[in-house]
Amino acid sequence: MKDAVRGVITAAIAGHRQMMERFEADCAEAVAAAADMLTDALSDGRRVYICGNGGSAADAQHIAAELVGRFRRERPAIPAAALTTDTSVITSVSNDYGYRKAFTRQVEAFVRKGDVLWVISTSGTSENITDAVDAAKQAGAKVLAFAGAAGTDIERAADICLCAGSGETARIQEVHQLAYHIICDIVEERFS
Repeated sequence: MKDAVRGVITAAIAGHRQMMERFEADCAEAVAAAADMLTDALSDGRRVYICGNGGSAADAQHIAAELVGRFRRERPAIPAAALTTDTSVITSVSNDYGYRKAFTRQVEAFVRKGDVLWVISTSGTSENITDAVDAAKQAGAKVLAFAGAAGTDIERAADICLCAGSGETARIQEVHQLAYHIICDIVEERFS
């Protein structure tokens, strides 16, 4: 293996390790609070809606799949939906209103008081996400946010925000994935 390639691999692993140590020290409370928020809403017959852009859109779909299907245990299906999957809605809303409304219109259509909108934004500043958060709050929903760095509009507007504490997208996504897997595991155990 060439030294340059080994350097890339070593640096990525070191960055990942550092983020996981920070996650363990700084994010455990947010993970527990998020699991409680979801459990409370679901116990009251409410639903979970998830959205994000790009890789975060894939994460939204991944979370919904873990909740509707199963993560590790057999249990009843949990009502969750990714707002990133209906291309006809996303493209028609984007065409008619602009991409900034792609999630907001869906929140207006589906999200009700007591539901949870789970937003994922590595930057924490995506306008279509901040608009969706505003719409969810107006509907009386709770907002769970996953972001990169602290101090963003999404963090300030959310009821609970897990901030990965990085500006590097790949490391942020790795923290987010670990966090949502832990949350899915806790929620699933409570409904098993």
